[in-house]
Amino acid sequence: MSRTVFREVDLSGTHMYGVLLTDADIDGDIRGLKVNGVEVAPLIEAELDRRYPERAKLRTETADGMREAWAVVESFWGATMQRARTMDEADLHRSVNDEWSFAQTLRHLVFVTDAWFGHAVEGQPRPFHPLGLPASFITGFGLDIHATPTFDDIVEARSGRIAQVRAFLQTATQDDLDRIREPNTAPGGPPPASRTATSCLHVLFNEEWAHHQFAVRDLTVIEGPGR
Repeated sequence: MSRTVFREVDLSGTHMYGVLLTDADIDGDIRGLKVNGVEVAPLIEAELDRRYPERAKLRTETADGMREAWAVVESFWGATMQRARTMDEADLHRSVNDEWSFAQTLRHLVFVTDAWFGHAVEGQPRPFHPLGLPASFITGFGLDIHATPTFDDIVEARSGRIAQVRAFLQTATQDDLDRIREPNTAPGGPPPASRTATSCLHVLFNEEWAHHQFAVRDLTVIEGPGR
């Protein structure tokens, strides 16, 4: 199985004994993984916090902290969007290593915002923008996953979602964040459950940070030698 590529697979409960794992690259939601008897996730999280101190701000529980966290999100994306605007449109739709293009990443974040803010926090019955792009195993909700929008179309949808979250947080009280939201049973995701706005926003903040890392990584490849 050397040089095998696994994409969007569930390997939970996998046990590997006497394996060779050299020059491997693993990205994903990794919890409880032990390598030679050592749980690695806490070590990875600590190293990521050391490299990227802004991550700690994204785990805040207070109303003022939430406002600061969203300002952090807007700040790092703002700089990257300025960088993207200097590139050719074709490059913004270009995939690196069969991953989402920069444009598709922004479409995915439109979907994530609609799911975890519009649907889960605000309880909207139909929050999903048709240009939103979910993971491959999610379909429906009025999404046009085969759409080929221009980058400006995507930015317009994305900017509207950013403004929605900003407007909510500008006036959000601690009670607004801590109050349990009743399950939204309208079609959409995440699955219906009782959640606080804080827990939902933490998911959103994490998605924003993680996909920003992917986007910057791929833009660097596109801008690099041999493009």
